[in-house]
Amino acid sequence: MYKDAHLPRKFLVVVDGTPESRAALRWAERRAHGNGGQLALLVVLEPGGFEHWLGVETLMKEEAKENAEQILKELSTEVEKIAGRLPETHIMEGDRIEQVIELINSDKTISTLVLAAGTDPAGPGPLVGALATGKAGFHIPVTVVPGELSDDEIDALT
Repeated sequence: MYKDAHLPRKFLVVVDGTPESRAALRWAERRAHGNGGQLALLVVLEPGGFEHWLGVETLMKEEAKENAEQILKELSTEVEKIAGRLPETHIMEGDRIEQVIELINSDKTISTLVLAAGTDPAGPGPLVGALATGKAGFHIPVTVVPGELSDDEIDALT
């Protein structure tokens, strides 16, 4: 990350098409818009467990990538309507935490990671869970947005 505090901020939002990730995206977009920052959206495709069935694995990867591209297209359109510009988009494959760290390390302009807290009673989600236990290893500020916040509530906070 750059040391110059006057550079525009880039908010990295990990998205998956869920309502919670949309809440995190809205929060990040409003914050970026308020301070002249930028948005970057990331979808991480995790291994499916079918590595021993090459044909099945290939088909599943293709379907997952198409789904990720569709999610990014829809979310980018929403961002453009609000902000008047398209965000950066990224699709990466592998372990979610490792891929987030890799992108942060490779793009020194990313200043804040924005995560959504899941609304499932089973827990907040894997990234927020890793963050809470100290196992994430993110070296930039992280904002966790409650997944149940409405657009109006997010707008009032930002």
